[in-house]
Amino acid sequence: IMCKEKFASAIDKAVFPGLQGGPLVHVIAAKAVAFREAMAPGFVQYQQDVVANCRHLARELEAGGLRLVTGGTDNHMALVDLTPLGITGRQAEEALDAAGIVLNRNTIPFDSRPPQQASGVRVGTAATTTRGFGPGEHTRVAQLILRVLHHPGDAQVARQVKAEVAEILQPFPVPPDPYSVRAR
Repeated sequence: IMCKEKFASAIDKAVFPGLQGGPLVHVIAAKAVAFREAMAPGFVQYQQDVVANCRHLARELEAGGLRLVTGGTDNHMALVDLTPLGITGRQAEEALDAAGIVLNRNTIPFDSRPPQQASGVRVGTAATTTRGFGPGEHTRVAQLILRVLHHPGDAQVARQVKAEVAEILQPFPVPPDPYSVRAR
């Protein structure tokens, strides 16, 4: 637990032993990597870009007729309600996966479907922002998502969209250095 030093002893006594086990080396290593990345130059701008890109993607999906569960987003992801389209989150996830777009099904508040089916999908922009996508690319991604969601299970649409996804990704390779955050 990260805290100010003056609280450390009281927190340690409250959670260990009992609520918190000993430190696991792989967890410590993961935190060290995350902290190093957060200290990299440009990380604050990168985070701002992730949020701005997600807001843009969410607005484009909403403009395309989808309902955002919270009416927008203040972070790196948005939850989309698919019930107006008459498809499940699982159907959307599988159709988009076949088209080269990865996201996941997600339940929505008061969902009548079980989690394995779900009524929504969750979209995020951390990976695309890391590759260098900006608003223009996210507009195109939204258009591709909408095309697939309006034609789930259509193999021809999936093939066409998958080709367009490859075209979009071509000038945006995965950064080779995990600590080099792309700044736009």
